[in-house]
Amino acid sequence: MYDLIVKGLGQNKETLTMVIIIIIIIIIIIIIIIIIILTSGILIARIVPSIIAQIQNTQGLQPVIMDRSLKAELIFDGLRNPTSMAFLGRDEILVLEKDQGTVQEIVNRTILPLPILRVNISTDGERGLLGIAVAQHPATQSGKSNTFVFLYYTENKNGASVGNRVYRYSFIDNKLVNPKLILSLPADPGPFHNGGKVIIGPDKNVYAVIGDLLTHRTEAQNVPSGGPPDLTSGVIRATQDGEVVPNSPLGNNYPLNRYYAYGIRNSFGLDFDPVTKKLWDTENGPNYGDEINLVEAGFNSGWAKVQGIWTPVGSIGGEDTGQESVHPSDLVTFGGKGKYSAPEFIWSQTVAPTALKFFNSTLLGKRYQNDLFVGDYNNGNLYHFKLNQNRTQLLLNSKFADKIAYTPEDAATFILGSGFGGGITDLQVGPNGFLYVLTFGGSIYRIGPNNSPG
Repeated sequence: MYDLIVKGLGQNKETLTMVIIIIIIIIIIIIIIIIIILTSGILIARIVPSIIAQIQNTQGLQPVIMDRSLKAELIFDGLRNPTSMAFLGRDEILVLEKDQGTVQEIVNRTILPLPILRVNISTDGERGLLGIAVAQHPATQSGKSNTFVFLYYTENKNGASVGNRVYRYSFIDNKLVNPKLILSLPADPGPFHNGGKVIIGPDKNVYAVIGDLLTHRTEAQNVPSGGPPDLTSGVIRATQDGEVVPNSPLGNNYPLNRYYAYGIRNSFGLDFDPVTKKLWDTENGPNYGDEINLVEAGFNSGWAKVQGIWTPVGSIGGEDTGQESVHPSDLVTFGGKGKYSAPEFIWSQTVAPTALKFFNSTLLGKRYQNDLFVGDYNNGNLYHFKLNQNRTQLLLNSKFADKIAYTPEDAATFILGSGFGGGITDLQVGPNGFLYVLTFGGSIYRIGPNNSPG
């Protein structure tokens, strides 16, 4: 090779020197690349679940379940950006489509020809048709079913958003009728951080979660100078008739008498532990500090003074990690009634956790009974957590003594499934005892034993 170079250049020493230098640089670059590949091989292997998820999301492949005794079976596909689902019966599922404002009913894996309800909604940002909960009561004297369906959506009138609303509907003759306003919540400034999940608690009351509407700052966001709370950044509670629930943990005057918890930046997940009857939630950080929280009555999640264990710094909407603030002292407490507690789990690098669900069934095996499952939007991952004996904390090994997953490798420790295309938006346990996963890509999957019937 050297002889050819010399001959081709006419033995021009300066040019030859330059070529030799270039060759040496290329060799050094190749060596550096080889070193990077060798040293990063371990990291690549550690984030395989995330890589699998991304590949499957783009190729439309089946999700992967890490436990080979389980499988993910496609139940339905073709929904349009679904946000939440609820079961009416063993093979009857109601599903919400965010931007269409439609409630679709799927029976025996077949969607009905027409939606059972269409509502007028605002769809910009995270506004839309967001949450659903079902409360089934004994049949009336006439023999008709007495089923209530609660919907959380951003209501639109005459082309303008008028607020986030929770309405109660009666399910009669396969239609949702007789709407009754249960909760009237703000939607401005928005259009992000509307929360939207709604759930019926063990006390039969209605619980809905709403975020800070992106730029809103009041005492509910731990900003004393922002003015009194106004039903933002909280878990808001009402009876099924829309009345105030007695003995509010934060106060008896409106609007504090509607709050069950506050200081929440934004949330897409609520569920009650079937054993302790205590509420848990997920919370989305800005670009760090996603959380899982145990939400006791009067819980203060700490936003906008703390997210994860860090003080947010920077402009609203672009906050980043500041100093550690494990025990923040500058929070609003409403006369000592509000109580802050640190998250039970934190993703340092955001994954956008959505639904969380306690699996009150043995049909995946007793090792999963009453465990906590969490979905994420960014990667389409399904996480699995066990709880400690008194069920006040997640059961984490010594590596996670600080309850923080700092890297994708750390987060992969808890991944049970990956590749749920479009990201997970809801998790439910069906009447048949299996776990169901809803994706923003429009699919419903059933997680069950590998030998389960079709």
